[in-house]
Amino acid sequence: MELIGWVLVAAPVALGVYAFLVYPGIVWLWSLTRPAYAPPAAPTEWPEITILIVAYNEVRRLRRTLEHALATDYPADKLNVLVVSDCSSDGTDELVTGYGDARVRLFRMPTRSGKPAGENAAGPHLRGDIVVSIDASILIPRDSLKPLVQALLDPQVGLASGRDISVGDESREGNKAESGYVGLEMTLRSMETRVHSIVGASGCFYANRRHLQTVQLPPGLARDFAAASVARAHGYRAVSVDAATCLVPRTPTLKAELRRKSRTMGRGLATLLYLRAMMNPFRYGSYAFMMASHKLVRWLLFPSLLGWLVGPLLLVQRAPYTLVLTVGMIVGLLLARAVLSWPDDRKLPKLIAFPGYIFISIVAGWKAWMQLLRNEENAMWEPTQRPVVDVS
Repeated sequence: MELIGWVLVAAPVALGVYAFLVYPGIVWLWSLTRPAYAPPAAPTEWPEITILIVAYNEVRRLRRTLEHALATDYPADKLNVLVVSDCSSDGTDELVTGYGDARVRLFRMPTRSGKPAGENAAGPHLRGDIVVSIDASILIPRDSLKPLVQALLDPQVGLASGRDISVGDESREGNKAESGYVGLEMTLRSMETRVHSIVGASGCFYANRRHLQTVQLPPGLARDFAAASVARAHGYRAVSVDAATCLVPRTPTLKAELRRKSRTMGRGLATLLYLRAMMNPFRYGSYAFMMASHKLVRWLLFPSLLGWLVGPLLLVQRAPYTLVLTVGMIVGLLLARAVLSWPDDRKLPKLIAFPGYIFISIVAGWKAWMQLLRNEENAMWEPTQRPVVDVS
């Protein structure tokens, strides 16, 4: 029992140190031995592309997203926008059909089926050889689209992912910690690109070759995560393009962040299980190592933290000081409960906002694992209600 106690106490420490310190350190050192990623030269004639947006009840935010997408410096005659409406009922369809630009088209799903089904169904309606997938709530800066497409002019690259920039109203929201996490994730993807290939794209802004985009995936999976593995399985690299930025409004409350994280991690775990063959090092080499380290080990950390609630109780006679871990977890969970009860119209104090974000993430991870173990379907989706942010 004592051995079990020490294993339960040590496992979260080992997994956390490896996921957030050792693995990034290995990738950083590895990247120093490789030349910096350099995209091919800009073409004299840009290829035709389709910007794909799968939307459900996004009338409040979609117009600004369309305006920014059409205002980029990409040649207007080479740019198409396809909005797949997942049976929206709030006027989203009318906004698209009445937008007044022939480049903007609507495809309405016959029944509400979820985002992955909408992405699968979009295939016959795409134009051009490159598909740029964006969220209905993000904004693309004017000079961000070309660098993303330019990366795919390299015949070895099958997927190019943008760089998320988390934005929001810091005077009101309580989720500023999300920005720090997003920044660390984007830095890690840049280093993975230099080594060879990222293992997951930014769901907010990424570009795919059309024949890879039309690969059918089971409903309930996260295509942005799976797309990198689809590219690798077809012999391509997947890269992160730092110059291809997109502005992603933060979820304004940690309550909304819990819903977003539990949903995205739930889909991520289901996708990882589906793609488990990609972690075969004898077939996929460095990609298998990075996928296991970046995704599997990081997500195993969440269930392992349950050990801190039990392990110290088995060590109470030999190592009573370990009880501080149990007390810390209980206090953290009570903090998470308090954060979830915090009024949405009041900003969280800085003293509890950051630890609240950490423990909300832990709870989200637990919910995602329970969803996987219960084999719950996750095909249907309620888009994250990100705010409309005034960003120049």
